[in-house]
Amino acid sequence: MTIAMNRGALAEVVGPSEGLGLRAKQVALVVAGIALLTVAANIRVPMWPVPVTMQTFAVLTLGAAYGARLGLATLLGYLALGALGVTVFTGEGAGLAYMAGPTGGYLVGFAVAAGLVGWLAERGWSRSVGGMVAALLIGNAVVYAFGMPWMAYLFLADKGAAWVMQWGMTNFLLGDALKLVLAALLLPAAWKLVGKAR
Repeated sequence: MTIAMNRGALAEVVGPSEGLGLRAKQVALVVAGIALLTVAANIRVPMWPVPVTMQTFAVLTLGAAYGARLGLATLLGYLALGALGVTVFTGEGAGLAYMAGPTGGYLVGFAVAAGLVGWLAERGWSRSVGGMVAALLIGNAVVYAFGMPWMAYLFLADKGAAWVMQWGMTNFLLGDALKLVLAALLLPAAWKLVGKAR
């Protein structure tokens, strides 16, 4: 009984849970999620050694809040809009040519990471800070697992492994750590608010 009550993503326990109300809620969440991803991709936080965007924060937080299927659907919708040329990504770039560039592997990794973090959240990982830290570390590792090989494919021969490592991951680790701390505190706090509202 306790195990069942500790399962499920945050989006599943807020609002309608069946019928047309559920479908309307899901559509609204996907639209809101795509809007959040677009805004987050264009928030540039000055940091050393490079400025960072809030994109991975939004990807992983949405995955944890929405669950596997809704999180993945949101990311796929976001990527589809970008592929069609809508400027939802960082900067002014969009379209298939942009997606085949240096960020292509990371974009694929975003979708996989959101689905995986959502799956972990459905199993209760998003309800505690420790669980969220673990889920977010796994999700972030997935993003790099897809992004780094694509960066290496594009640049290893010309620029070398050290350059790929620096510009594909190392420069962003400090920003990633701060974003993960923020997300790890946010979701368990949201669960506490939901619990008090019931």
